[in-house]
Parts: sequence; C-alpha cells; structure tokens
Amino acid sequence: MTSPAISETAWSHIYWLCVLHDTGSYTAAARRLGVSKAAVSQRISELEQRSGITLVQRTTRSVRLTEAGLAMVRTTQPAFTRIEEGFDSVRDLASVPQGILRMTAPVALGRQEILPVLGQFLKQYPKVRIELELSDHLSSLAQEGFDLAIRHTHAVPDNYVAWRLRTTRTWLVATPHYLAQQGHPRHPESLAQHNCLFYLRSGSSPVWSFTRHTDANERRSVAIRGGFSANNSEALRELVLQHLGIAMLPDFSANDWIARGELVRLMPDWDPVGVFGDGIYAIRPFSAYLPRAVRVLVDHLRLHVAPAMPQ
Repeated sequence: MTSPAISETAWSHIYWLCVLHDTGSYTAAARRLGVSKAAVSQRISELEQRSGITLVQRTTRSVRLTEAGLAMVRTTQPAFTRIEEGFDSVRDLASVPQGILRMTAPVALGRQEILPVLGQFLKQYPKVRIELELSDHLSSLAQEGFDLAIRHTHAVPDNYVAWRLRTTRTWLVATPHYLAQQGHPRHPESLAQHNCLFYLRSGSSPVWSFTRHTDANERRSVAIRGGFSANNSEALRELVLQHLGIAMLPDFSANDWIARGELVRLMPDWDPVGVFGDGIYAIRPFSAYLPRAVRVLVDHLRLHVAPAMPQ
C-alpha cells in the first residue's frame, strides 16, 4: 500500500530529481526528459513543498542537491534504474529495433567517418531515430543523456564500455606547391624552420613528437611555430591546401587528398605520436543493460567504418 505522504504523482517528481542530479542542470535535465526547463523547475518545487525540505540549492551558475536531495536520490535511483532497464528489455523483445538514440561525435570525425554510413543504417532500421550532436567539446555522456559517443583516442576510461571501430594513423602533410617553395623536411629538427599549423589544445605548448619507423625507442620532439592553429582537423587541412604550411592530420582528414596528389606525406621514416588517437571507438557508460538499438548501431559501425589507407 502506498504511503499517504507519497502519491503516484510524487514518484515521477522524484524521478525528475534523479535526472537533475545526473545531468547537473535544469536545461540538460529538460533535454533528457523531453520537457521544458520551466516544467522541471516546477516539478522540483512541488516535490520540495510535499517533502517540506529544500532539495536543490540554486545559484545563477549551477545547480547542486542538498544533503536531503542527495539522500533521496541515493535511496531511490537504483530502483528507477532497474525499472528503466526492465522496460527497455521488454521493449527490445519486439522484432525490430526502435526508439530514439542520442549520439555525439567530434565534428571532423563525425562528418567524415560516421555520417557517410548512417544512411544505410536508417534505411535498414526505419524505427530507430538518431539524434547526432557534432561537437569538439567532449560531453559527459551520463550528464547530457547520450546513448553513445564516438571518440578518437588512445585509451578509454575504465568505467566505459568501448568498441573499437578501427585503428587510425596520423600523417604529416603539406602541398606540393608549399614544398616547392619552402623545401622538403627530412628530419623532425628541420620542422623548426617551417610554418607548422597545429591542433589547438588548451594549456599545451606546440611540440610535435616522432618515433623512428624502424625503432620506436628512438624518439624526437621539436618545438614548432606557425601562424594558425585550430581544434578541428578539417580547418587545418583547408589552410594546408592553401599552401600555408605543414600540419599533422588524422588519416580520415587526409587520405582522399593524399590519394589525389593534393597533399604529400612527409618524413615516412618517422611516425608522429601524441597528437591524435590511434583508434576510433564507440563508447558508453557501463550498465548491465545494452539497448538493442545501440547494439545494432555499433555492429553496423564496426562493419562499415573501415580504414582507407593512401597508396
């Protein structure tokens, strides 16, 4: 029998509090729940009135649960998680995968590796709706409600489930025109004399590192300088194609242009290290249940995201 203090409506209010705790903001909670920010705020206020205690501390910049709010989440969230997993598992008994699948990927990687293979998937599974957010800001999957993220990285955190889609390489490239005008670098140290266009990372100094192709233990690092940097490999490629300098690019941003002769791979005896990841992964926070729509999408990506190495 339900306690007089807890009505059926109040259970949904508590669930919304759990979502607010997970996402960290009213805006993100509203996005996950598919409602307005005002609706979330109203539900939380109603819950506080019913419980007779403040559950959320609100400031102009952040939302944080009080000790009472955290206690309510800790005691109820496991039950809501089991209910969600139970509902999803029953829904997955349907013969056709269905539902909304929220996915995030970096801009260049998403445009060049993921988007070209999604059309075939959506034709095969018309009851699955994909919401893809392309952003070079690395979102928190749990807080922002994403089902899947595509990442270009060396390693995946231990609390995530990861599927390797393919290995990647990094190429040092320039145009034939630039090389004819400025010379062809043969060794890492010679890059100090060139205009190097580099991937922008906050707080990091522009240093490129290499290992010798025939001996990974032989490593060289060189401080580079250049007139342009960006946190997007497509942007770097566009400036390189304008004959402005040399850049390191992931293979998916360079292969087609190398194959057409518009870009030239430099210093084949040296392998760039540390700028980009060595693999493309599909990742999601660990959970006991994996929705069927996620499973079939990952299988599709593993089959169709394949390297196209330049000759």
